[in-house]
Amino acid sequence: MNITLQVNGVEHQVGIDPGDLLIDTLRENLNLTGSKKGCATGDCGACTILLDDTPVTSCLVLSATAVGKEITTIEGLATNGDLHPVQQAYVDFSAVQCGYCTPGIIMMTVGLLDENPHPSDHEIREGLAGNLCRCTGYSKIMLAVRGAEMTMSEDS
Repeated sequence: MNITLQVNGVEHQVGIDPGDLLIDTLRENLNLTGSKKGCATGDCGACTILLDDTPVTSCLVLSATAVGKEITTIEGLATNGDLHPVQQAYVDFSAVQCGYCTPGIIMMTVGLLDENPHPSDHEIREGLAGNLCRCTGYSKIMLAVRGAEMTMSEDS
């Protein structure tokens, strides 16, 4: 079947099977490979995207259910070549090691800070709990979230 998806502000016509998952459609049909396919059960968070500004694990979303919704992937965060404040904070605070989990954690952070611009440490840990990272130990991720929070507060 053919569907229309709104991804990163651009409308795309894609052919899918009814059971196709959004992570696969993004990666295979649209060549948006920033979102990673990790566990395929929604447990690791590597495939997190924003669906109507809400973080979701795209490995649990059927592509057909995303019709009529705005999909934002890691590729859609930068504006005119400038990194989103969250992306920049992850770079500035060296919150990236192997990078496999990073797109999902960044997308979750964007969703978290959009909903709660000044979260407590507990709220950050709780908000990012669905994203697993085997490399960083999370302390630099916490610093990056705080850095992004400060930058985004100054920009608003």
